[in-house]
Amino acid sequence: MKLQRHSGHQLQLLQGSNAFFEAMVQAMDAGLHEIRLETYILDVHGGAEQVMQALERAALRGVSVALVVDGVGTPALPAPWPQRLTAAGVQWRVFAPLGRLGLLLPSRWRRLHRKLCVVDGEIAFCGGINVLDDWFDPNHGALQAPRFDFAVRVTGPLVQEVHAVMSQFWWRIQAAQRAKQVDWKGAWQALQQAVQDKRHVGITPTAANGALAELVLRDNLRYRTRIERAYRQALGDARYDIVLANAYFLPGRKIRKSLIHAAQRGVRVRLLLQGRYEYFMQFHAAHALYAPLLAAGIEIYEYTPSFLHAKVAVVDGRWATVGSSNMDPLSLLLAREANVVVQNELFAQDLQRCLEQAIRVDAQRVDPLRYTQRSLRLKVFDAMAYLLMRVMLFLNGKRY
Repeated sequence: MKLQRHSGHQLQLLQGSNAFFEAMVQAMDAGLHEIRLETYILDVHGGAEQVMQALERAALRGVSVALVVDGVGTPALPAPWPQRLTAAGVQWRVFAPLGRLGLLLPSRWRRLHRKLCVVDGEIAFCGGINVLDDWFDPNHGALQAPRFDFAVRVTGPLVQEVHAVMSQFWWRIQAAQRAKQVDWKGAWQALQQAVQDKRHVGITPTAANGALAELVLRDNLRYRTRIERAYRQALGDARYDIVLANAYFLPGRKIRKSLIHAAQRGVRVRLLLQGRYEYFMQFHAAHALYAPLLAAGIEIYEYTPSFLHAKVAVVDGRWATVGSSNMDPLSLLLAREANVVVQNELFAQDLQRCLEQAIRVDAQRVDPLRYTQRSLRLKVFDAMAYLLMRVMLFLNGKRY
């Protein structure tokens, strides 16, 4: 992918784990002062191990390295990496370990799902790609084709905000750990540091030439609906074209209406969705929502060579987003997520070319007639999955 320059930012679209790992490892190996990394899944099969090796090398040469993984996506770091990282001086934490009750407690469904990295406060990465090789899946083993996903490499003013977000989150984790150890002074000092870093969050870089790159967060405090609102605004402003790829597509009523209204006013709407069975609820609940979308003239394509993991969109060839947030309630209502939103034709059209090639070569269009004629068994599964999703939201006190 070409390196796009605009408004004091450089944005590089990265497709797939190979490109992502290569760019991130290159940045880490050049790091002089600090590396921060957050990921939902950390796995060392295949090319993913090179990221761990880069973290280890950086720490051994004196760079401050902080790593956070999620307690569901990564319950424990794979051996022998806990010992290797600790010996090298890497500071690492598992966010919200499940404990004995696991996911039986609704409060445990609030996960760290974002994928962020920042090096020396000068280079940042954001996207949907875990530290996980595209040719391997923790639940399915070796894959016959690579996972379909994207990330973006950023330099410029936006990096300062990414750094502040990650630093604040780190200090909040530190405060919680100190509190569990009854170290109230240490907990208070960590909270003070988190508050100091918070002052740098929410700064939106602007530019005289109109190009814009923005970090859009979703958390359970200040930014509960920001990613959803960014999508709805872009869909509402669309004039002629929407291309959206999303791994777990269970949009709420408002986003579904935005998509339908866009199609009704003549916008071409294309959805590239998961075509391979991965999880019961996500796969079948998504199919339960197809009918009104197809009736409105929306084109739905299902990606079939491998697992689709992308969370990206392009509107009118000028607005684009790349990030970790699925269009489902777990992402939009419960998890910590991060997307980069870009308004730039070169970057948006680069992403759109990738999506259109996948639609043309690797996807099958959903035929409305065949959809209505699917078996009773599949219709029951779809209804059951959708009902299960609604029950989960009810237990969390959420409306969607």
